[in-house]
Amino acid sequence: MYKLLFSLLALSLLWSPVSGQGDLNSPVPLDPAIRTGVLENGMTYYIRHNQEPKERASFYIIQNVGAILEEDSQNGLAHFLEHMAFNGTKHFPGKGIISSLERHGVAFGRNINAYTAQDETVYNISNVPVAPKGLLDTCLLVLHDWSNYLLLEEEEIDAERGVISEEWRTRRDAGFRIRNQMTPVVTNGSKYGERDVIGDLDVIKEFEYQTLRNFYHDWYRTDLQAVAIVGDFDVDEMEAKVKELFSKIPAVENPKERYNVEIEPKAETDYVLATDKEAGQSSIALYIRHPEVKAEDKTHETLRTSYMKSLASSMISARMQELLQNGTPPFINGGMGFSGYNRTTQLFYLSATAKENDEANAFKTILTEAERIKRHGFTEGELERAKTTMLLGYENYYKSREKINHDSYCKEFKDLYLTNSPMPGIEYEYNFAKNTIPGITAKEVSQLFFKYFSKENRVIVITGPDKQGINHLSKEESLAVIEEVSQTYDIAPYVDAVVSSSLVEKLGIEGKVIAEKELPEFDAVEWTLSNNTKVVYRFADYNKNSVSLSSYSKGGSSLYEVNDLATLGVMSSFMSNFGIGEFSATDLRKALTGKSAKVNFAVGELSENIGGSCRPEDFETMMQLAYLRFEQPRFDKEAYDAYMQRNLAYVANMGNDPKKAMGDSVSLIRSNYHERTLLFGEEFLQAVSFERMQKIYQERFNDASDFVFFIVGDIEKEVAKELSAKYLGAISSKEGSENWVDNKVSNPEGNTKKQIALELTEPKATVKIYYDNEIDYTPENRIAFSFIKSILTLRYTEEIREKEGGTYGVGVGAGLGHYPTAEGTVSIGFDCDPERSGDLIPLVYREIEKLMKEGASDEDIEKTRSNLLKGRVESKENNGYWMSMIKSYYIHGVNNNLPENYEQIVENMDSKQIQKIAKQFFESADKMELIFVPK
Repeated sequence: MYKLLFSLLALSLLWSPVSGQGDLNSPVPLDPAIRTGVLENGMTYYIRHNQEPKERASFYIIQNVGAILEEDSQNGLAHFLEHMAFNGTKHFPGKGIISSLERHGVAFGRNINAYTAQDETVYNISNVPVAPKGLLDTCLLVLHDWSNYLLLEEEEIDAERGVISEEWRTRRDAGFRIRNQMTPVVTNGSKYGERDVIGDLDVIKEFEYQTLRNFYHDWYRTDLQAVAIVGDFDVDEMEAKVKELFSKIPAVENPKERYNVEIEPKAETDYVLATDKEAGQSSIALYIRHPEVKAEDKTHETLRTSYMKSLASSMISARMQELLQNGTPPFINGGMGFSGYNRTTQLFYLSATAKENDEANAFKTILTEAERIKRHGFTEGELERAKTTMLLGYENYYKSREKINHDSYCKEFKDLYLTNSPMPGIEYEYNFAKNTIPGITAKEVSQLFFKYFSKENRVIVITGPDKQGINHLSKEESLAVIEEVSQTYDIAPYVDAVVSSSLVEKLGIEGKVIAEKELPEFDAVEWTLSNNTKVVYRFADYNKNSVSLSSYSKGGSSLYEVNDLATLGVMSSFMSNFGIGEFSATDLRKALTGKSAKVNFAVGELSENIGGSCRPEDFETMMQLAYLRFEQPRFDKEAYDAYMQRNLAYVANMGNDPKKAMGDSVSLIRSNYHERTLLFGEEFLQAVSFERMQKIYQERFNDASDFVFFIVGDIEKEVAKELSAKYLGAISSKEGSENWVDNKVSNPEGNTKKQIALELTEPKATVKIYYDNEIDYTPENRIAFSFIKSILTLRYTEEIREKEGGTYGVGVGAGLGHYPTAEGTVSIGFDCDPERSGDLIPLVYREIEKLMKEGASDEDIEKTRSNLLKGRVESKENNGYWMSMIKSYYIHGVNNNLPENYEQIVENMDSKQIQKIAKQFFESADKMELIFVPK
């Protein structure tokens, strides 16, 4: 959900529309559309009717329980217990929960999931069809069992030890290890620094069964639980069912206190240096702890303060972007702002990603910007822009309220239950924002910044590579930088330059529509404009207040030689820093204040496109931006140099990251070391040319007649017709056409098998297997590949994850490409213990052999069929579906919206068809097996 921009919700229609004043100390009322109550056993429930998506419902159980409640002997068991909830309950033994729900298209991982954090554990069953008889009752029974009836059988516990051990292995990258070094200092030695959720590997492998059961019986109890149910159903009927079923769960007698962990204040500044051999970047941060507002103290004043924090963050972000735009950037990235941290603590932070051995300069620069605000405050002009942008966000959120989905409401119920985050209803929120935000002054926001940029509870955090030749700031050096900045007297106020808001002063010509063709199969129309470009329009208001623009032109990077590929590879990201027309990137942001419209471009291997989005009232602005992308692109050498310097600093230590090494190896091997396969790094960036960027862009976007534009959304036909003709029709045209070139980049033929040794901190093997083969690009084959992907995922989850405990998860990808060659790819990947890769890889091949020899089981086919059909129904209720269907029709020549090209194929797919296509593909496919292992 929009989260009200800031996680707290809004105020009442009863507030004065003129002054926005009222009793700021009063609590925020609850949305009257919410049905809520507390059962006699202490369980809370929240129920709400909603229709996004239609004929669906979502079920959550929220446990006010997390890793923070673990004893040392239980370190990791809150998370372990979450896993066990899917391994046998009173009414659903074994994998009964998953198998029962997947028959109805409710897929494990996508629709059935859970997470554990330090202070909470949340389970969800999302987007459940409401029509099947008894299915909603089944979901309620699952929540009922998750509350108090986990079986926790010893065999299942032991089987899950391996899965979680592999999850532990998978998660332990440089970022994880650095967080574990810094968190104890940031949390001032509190328990938050001792509980990282995944836990202690020795505990996971060795804990006694009763230890887990003790944690379960101590903390999974009705007075610490809430159920949240949102969907397209009768609320009265659902409430009666909840009361009937959940009231039977007994309350725990003499329950333990559910305590909160406070972080003790500290006057002096702390310091921590956290390094890792695999870290790619150096960064320096200053964290300043502040107490979080207690649940019982949250009022309208809390909400108003959250607005001021958001306004401050928005203005700071704009200043940071401007700082990095020109000259020699002082750091790679930088920022400051406000952040929630845990249930009892919030942070004000300053952070910068530093160039190698330049941490002092980065720290000094970000501190200077903070000191500038502290001394001089924010300006009225930048505050007005921030307020305009914020109010626009609320307006868009309000107009799109019918597309707030079930899960968004459930997640808000979670915040309401756990931390009393207000939930008063959308009209209440919107009106309070409109009445309150305009009255906030620059003086108030500046004073808030001054309050949070305090001198107590500070922690200096330095992170980066553990590498010879890299020197990190010491505590003494860091404190010296802070002292130097505080004693600098010539920090000038920020100067807010005023810019024009007129994007297009005059068009060279105005285009017009010269031909019109109806597309009844899509309820769309195609216009040919006077410059011979084509525009395809379809009205769609599934997503109200939203319009999308896309386009397509053949060619792309395939038309260029190898020495231009680096320039093409970074062109879109570099030029986003240049601005457009007469506007620098900074000036463009100012000029677009109060408007919700954006347009970007991309150049792919075989095509280029212009794409964008807007709200209906800003459709003309979007058309102007599209026009300017063609007719007045901006090439800013100063911005280019600044962004290049940041990129060069960014890549300096990329080689430390084993994931980068793996990705590069895969790219090279998969393309058979083709010369057009370039690896991103310093050499890549040195090959980029500003002059060639300008020339190539003008070649790719100089001929409107070679483009087809697609407009889908909540915009009236005549408005779209008039303004697309006016602006898109005014783009220069050469009356020509291009096509892409097949540069013959392909995978190696036959069987390829490589084992690659890497320097790894944690012992881990990464297995990547690929199959490639030519196959016709037909609807039947494409859908068969969706079945193959789903079926293999089901089989590997059962055989490799659950039975073997060999990995946290096996990722399967399967898809067909059309151009330049019709071919299919199936990819399979997982992490595991290096000692076990030899045992697990044969299981991958065994399931593929079974698919070719025997086909798939009826159960797996039905699960996949149900999920595909369910997803198809849901996707049709979104504007993006129609953009995808129409664009695909123009590119591939197939109408995938027709039932005979989707629904009928899915409904009729059987084991023999899957076996036939699997055999056709896998039997003669090129196969690649890559295993990355520790040196």
